[in-house]
Amino acid sequence: QVQLAESGGGLVQAGASLRLSCTASGRTFSNYAYAVGWFRLAPGKEREFVAVIDWRGSATFYADSAKGRFTISRDNAKNTVYLQMNNLKPEDTAVYYCAAKRTFGLVVTPDYDYWGQGTQVTVSS
Repeated sequence: QVQLAESGGGLVQAGASLRLSCTASGRTFSNYAYAVGWFRLAPGKEREFVAVIDWRGSATFYADSAKGRFTISRDNAKNTVYLQMNNLKPEDTAVYYCAAKRTFGLVVTPDYDYWGQGTQVTVSS
């Protein structure tokens, strides 16, 4: 069983930056190959894929809405995946979730094995 915990959300003004963290319990990322993705859920909208990183951190993929502004990275020794979000916009307001899946590839659909509880990001105009 893997437990994920997101942190780093908050209330910021448009144009600001935030770095979200997703930390896995145990020696998970250092022992097993997990792809980790970030998704977000805004009020009245469907869950949306944001970014994903492969188990080694050598491959990434972003939603069009995130390209050029968000960067996903990971530190397997710390069992942590990060989402650096720059130039935030009001439309980025959502609860952000990280998810993990045992795979060597990248997964952009919500077909993940484990999910965190989410962290709220609110961007004011």
